[in-house]
This record gives sequence, structure tokens and C-alpha cells, in this order.
Amino acid sequence: MLVKVYGSAVFGIEATTITVEVNIDKGIGYHLVGLPDNAVRESSYRISAALNNNNYKLPGKKIIINMAPADIRKEGAAYDLTLAVGILAASNQIKSPNINEYIIMGELSLDGSLQPIRGALPIAIKAREEGYKYLILPKENAKEAAIVDNLEVLGVENILEVINHFNDDKKIEPTVVDTRAEFYKNIDFPEFDFSDVKGQESIKRCMEIAAAGGHNIILIGPPGSGKTMLAKRLPSILPPMTLHEALETTKIHSVVGKTKNEGLLYQRPFRSPHHTISNVALVGGGQYPRPGEISLSHNGVLFLDELPEFKRDVLEVMRQPLEDRDVTISRAKFTVTYPCSFMLVASMNPSPSGFFNDPNSPMTSTPQEMQRYLSKISGPLLDRIDIHIEVTPVPFDKLSEERKGESSVEIRKRVTASRELQSKRFKDFENIHYNAQMNVKQIRQFCKLSQESKTLLKTAMEKLNLSARAYDRILKVSRTIADLANTEEIAPDHIAEAIQYRSLDREGWLG
Repeated sequence: MLVKVYGSAVFGIEATTITVEVNIDKGIGYHLVGLPDNAVRESSYRISAALNNNNYKLPGKKIIINMAPADIRKEGAAYDLTLAVGILAASNQIKSPNINEYIIMGELSLDGSLQPIRGALPIAIKAREEGYKYLILPKENAKEAAIVDNLEVLGVENILEVINHFNDDKKIEPTVVDTRAEFYKNIDFPEFDFSDVKGQESIKRCMEIAAAGGHNIILIGPPGSGKTMLAKRLPSILPPMTLHEALETTKIHSVVGKTKNEGLLYQRPFRSPHHTISNVALVGGGQYPRPGEISLSHNGVLFLDELPEFKRDVLEVMRQPLEDRDVTISRAKFTVTYPCSFMLVASMNPSPSGFFNDPNSPMTSTPQEMQRYLSKISGPLLDRIDIHIEVTPVPFDKLSEERKGESSVEIRKRVTASRELQSKRFKDFENIHYNAQMNVKQIRQFCKLSQESKTLLKTAMEKLNLSARAYDRILKVSRTIADLANTEEIAPDHIAEAIQYRSLDREGWLG
């Protein structure tokens, strides 16, 4: 008897429906075709043990299973449940009149219990798109898949529940999530708050500008000056994610299996990889491509602490994603694209010892050591960072103050108001929502300067020997400063403030 059941394969952050054809005939043997990898081939052992331990059995006949389309590689153990249900249906051990309305996925343990799978959200979205009514998958993934409406998500803990469901002995209760209600109920503030930071008012101002326009920022200062503390608090002043952003971010985290039992992600991601990270781990890739840290930071913050300690080739692979806001990974047989629209926050010491130009420190570095240390970061990468700011140590009288600084809630209100202005400005442009995403065409349209502002910028360009890219960055930042001031025109003082935030472009900035 021939039976067709349906599973799903995830490529990039999109799913493709897989048809599993099971044919049982006279003879003996188990043949699995359709480009399965080793984990899929080994499924027969897991299925056999799981069925035996639940008083069912693999039929002692010739079983031929085809996984179509045959040119797509099937990987991982998530097809175990699909194959097991197909075998049970083809051998008449379960009733299967409406089995074609189901997408079935799950990894089996030897006792028949189910392990969570990756990519539940993309699978659910594809199932709804293609008109399937039901999705059966492990209980730990049910909440995440139930975000998708107009699809009955059936979370199960054991293969026996699936068998009883099809045999009408005990129907599985669908998992129901009111996505909008859950989303708006769970928008809250992270544990880190800007009111914890003593002093550093100019740096807080920089952080506010960076958050308001989505600009990349680098903090330069000696150890203990508060660079990491400030960076960790940046997500607390970013506007709350929209429902669309939350779904997009959850899809990426779902593909790498980081959303078990969580459902929708409500907080903007904050990723802080160690400096020993490889370029594949940072941008994504591998034999079967997976998203890297830059994609896991999508709609959030990527924090690179001690930037010169990262390998130079690792930093260089970020150039194109920083500009294009997506990363394309190409292999001989397929290409996947992951979105990576993130805010880069980097920190670094001004010298190998960290105390360059500090009269109170006995540790000094020679000019050659300084040059070698700073040359680890290329000019083209620094060009792509909009704001460079020096962080100085906080004096004792500021540290010992009882008075608390401005809270993240207050700063966030100004940032959100600025972002709303930008959303209205860019409403006719696809994939442009804030100032940092502007391309040259939009910069020319929305960053018009008065004659006085042009003269000021021309002088700065000549004196600091700035590149054309740095010129565009200054215009973007000055546009954000004007938005925070709620003015349509970019004034000379907005340009002057934006020029100040190019520390690393100034010759002798350390001297």
C-alpha cells in the first residue's frame, strides 16, 4: 500500500514542504531514497525501537520510502516522526483518511518520546501558506509554532499520542496563542538601566543619538571607564520591537533552535561574541549553512568588546553585511540569504596597555606598538562606523554621588519619538525605517544643508581628510541629531556635533 505524508525542510529562514511516500510490498528490506543524510538514514533504528517500546512494530515486508523533491538534501533527525507515521499508515496500523491535511515533524527517542526540532516557526508559516490544516510537532516547539494563526498546532510528547489521535482514541488538544495579546503584554524593559551609570553625560548623549538613528558606534577608552556597562544598557533605550520585527527575529532564532518553550521573542537581541570567534560563526555558514552572530543580532545589538583583539579577517567579513544589511552564503548547489540589520557597538582600549596618555599610569606603549595595535582595525571598517567617541574614566566625586542619572525610560521616549519621525519620512521606501539605513539617494533628498552648514562641513572634510563614506555618515548622524531636536532643517550646530563624533578620523587623536 502506498501512503503520502508531509514534512518540511528549512533552508535559510524559509521552509520547503517535503512529501514522504511510503510503499509497503511483498519481500523484505528497508530502502530510504531522496537524498537523505546520515541522521535521516539512521532513523530506521530509532523508529523500530520507538514502535516496539509502544507495542507497535515495523512490518516485516519490503519498505520503500521516497522523500521528494529528491534534489533537496534532507538533514537531521526531525523526519523520524514523519517516517514513522507514514510506515504505520501504509501498514494499516493507524487510520489515515485525512493524513494529507497534516505536516508532521519530530525527532524520536528510543522510548517513543519526542525531542524538540529546529525551525518550527518557518515550518508553521509554510504549512499555513500551502493550506495545511494541522501541524504535529514536539510539545516544546508548540508555543513557537502557534504564533501562526489559521493553523491547528498539535504539540505531542510521545508517538503514542499521535497514534491515538489518528485512531480517534484520544484527540490532541491544539495549542492556542493570542499572538498580539502575548506580544503587547510582554513588552517590558531589560534589567540594565542607564540610571545606574554615574557621570558620562556626553557618552549617554552619543548612545541616545546612536539608538535614535540606528547608527553603529565605537567606544574608545581605558579599562574601567564604563564602555561595557554603557553598551549593555543600549538595548534598554531602543524602541520596542514591532510585531513584524519580532516575527522576523524569532524566525532566525528558531532556525538555530534557540526558542524552545519561548514562543515569540519580545526583547531586542543583544549578542556579545568572544574575540576568539571564527568568521563562519560570526557571519554564518558551515557545511549546512546556519545563521551567524550578525543574523542572531538582527533588529538588535551586536557588541564586539575589545575590537582589536578580534582576528582581522573576522572583522573584514563584516564589511558587506554592515552596508547591505543581509548576508548571502553560496554553496555549489544552493544559496541562502540571512537578514542582518543590526546596530554594531564596538569598544577598544586606546593602546595595548589600555592607559595611553594617562599621567597616573606607569604603563606606556611605544608609537610602534600603538601603530601595530590600531592597524588591526582597517580604515574601511571604521568608515562604516558612524560614531566614534572617547570614554574617559569617571572621577571619584561623580562615582560617589547619591543622585541617580536619567533613566532608560525617559531616554527611550525621546528615541521612540525620533524613530516615529523617521518612519513617517521613509514610509514610501521599502526596507528603510531609520536614518542609518539611508542610501546615497535618500541622503541627498533628506539631508539638505544651508550654505553655512556646507562651509563648516567642507572645512572639516579638508582638515580631517575624510572619505566620501565618512561624509555620508556625518550627514546621517546630523539628520538624527536634528530629529532629536524635532527640527526639519539640519543646523550648523547639528553638523558640528556630528563631526565631533569622528574621533578616529582626526590625525593625532591620541596626542
